[in-house]
Amino acid sequence: MFSRTANLLGALGVALADAQTAELAASSGLAPTDAAALNAVGVAPGCSIGAVRVALGITHPGTVRTVDRLAAAGLVERRAGVDGRTVSLHLTVAGEEVWQRQADARIRWLERTIARLAPAEQADVERVVSALLAAVTGDEESAERICRLCDEYRCPQDRCPVTLAIGAGT
Repeated sequence: MFSRTANLLGALGVALADAQTAELAASSGLAPTDAAALNAVGVAPGCSIGAVRVALGITHPGTVRTVDRLAAAGLVERRAGVDGRTVSLHLTVAGEEVWQRQADARIRWLERTIARLAPAEQADVERVVSALLAAVTGDEESAERICRLCDEYRCPQDRCPVTLAIGAGT
């Protein structure tokens, strides 16, 4: 049986994804994959292309092309990796500005959306969304994809339902 709750959840997921995509594009001028890659580098300076690939859930060649676009735009720079075989990725000054602008735009939109609810409803949403995030987190790679746009300062690892779900599974 198909429940109304499942249908509503699906509609909410589409609305949230569409709105976040629009906010990211308007604030940064980047395509969704590029914006997510910029965030992955921003929250983990010095990360590898492999780490960005995991966060994006795309192929290695696709990730390289994404990083190439960000580098050509002057937002990301490649530096020698620790082992000499890899590169580490870092935001440029311009990349930091765009990253912060897109993160601020995303959180402002989400905060405006949540503010439409009464405080008790906001608490209910946090509880239910936390439970759903824990339920849909399969492994570390899925966690990286789920949290690819997250602000880890607002949702620290010790309180993140996605991170906690992975820890509970080990």
